[in-house]
Amino acid sequence: MRAIRAPRRLIQKGDGGSHWISFSDMLSSLLLVFILALMVSIYQYFAVLDVKTKELETQRVKLDQAQISLVQKEEDLQTAQAELKGKEEEVASIQIQLQQQEDELKAAQAALKTQKDEQALLQLQLLSQEADLNQMQLAMNAQQQQIDDLLGVRTQIIQDLSQAFARSNLNVKVNEDTGDIMLDSTLLFEKGGEVLLPGGQAQLAQLIPVYLSVLLRPEYEAYVAEIVIEGHTDSTGTYLLNLKLSQARALGVATYCLEMPGLSSVQRQKLQSILTSKGRSYSDRIFFPDGRENMDASRRVEIQFRLKDSEMIQKMNQILQGR
Repeated sequence: MRAIRAPRRLIQKGDGGSHWISFSDMLSSLLLVFILALMVSIYQYFAVLDVKTKELETQRVKLDQAQISLVQKEEDLQTAQAELKGKEEEVASIQIQLQQQEDELKAAQAALKTQKDEQALLQLQLLSQEADLNQMQLAMNAQQQQIDDLLGVRTQIIQDLSQAFARSNLNVKVNEDTGDIMLDSTLLFEKGGEVLLPGGQAQLAQLIPVYLSVLLRPEYEAYVAEIVIEGHTDSTGTYLLNLKLSQARALGVATYCLEMPGLSSVQRQKLQSILTSKGRSYSDRIFFPDGRENMDASRRVEIQFRLKDSEMIQKMNQILQGR
């Protein structure tokens, strides 16, 4: 029994050291646990740190993107502001133009009103002038009729001469434009002569009273300025000799007209106041259509009448002035 107890004491003697070993182990275990816990905590910390870092990186990226977007938006805002400013300037310019156009429109309306007023005034003046013009037209028509009547004196004299010669059975041709009467010099004078032949005297004795019966009518007497006897020759000989011959023949016819017995004293007296004679030599010859001189026709005596142009013009002025 003792042999068995002895080991128990030994074991009891050694309990104190074992106790310290266990406590040391416990401390070691605790330290190990602490270290493990610390390591776990550190691991968890770094894991969390990594996650947070990644989250921060993600947020940083998002922040950078947001900043970039913000910068872009700021640039867009600045661009929009610039465009807006430009639009505002355009609007201001348009407003100025609109104001100018409005001012111009008002000015145009005022001018139009002025023009309408002027047009109305002009219309009234036009109506007044038109009425005056109508009155003037009526007066001018009446004056024109008087002028036509006055200018128709020559035409009427020519017509009356032709009719008077026809009634008297005289083969005398009166120029329709001038009223001139052409006498064949071969019936009046010998070739180269200046003495009036009996046949010529007889022709003049029939012609002149009829001629004067028209020219010396009271309705024409106031307009007839002169009766002209013109002598003409052909181109045979010199101009001067033919001038003397044509003057002598014209004077011979004029002398006979003034001395013919068939005239009344009144006709003779009036004829003396208006009858003249002149020679034209061969300055007014007559030609054939081919250009050759018609010698027989060039040798002629013409009886012409002249109207009082100055008195006619004065009469026209009096008519135009309404006198």
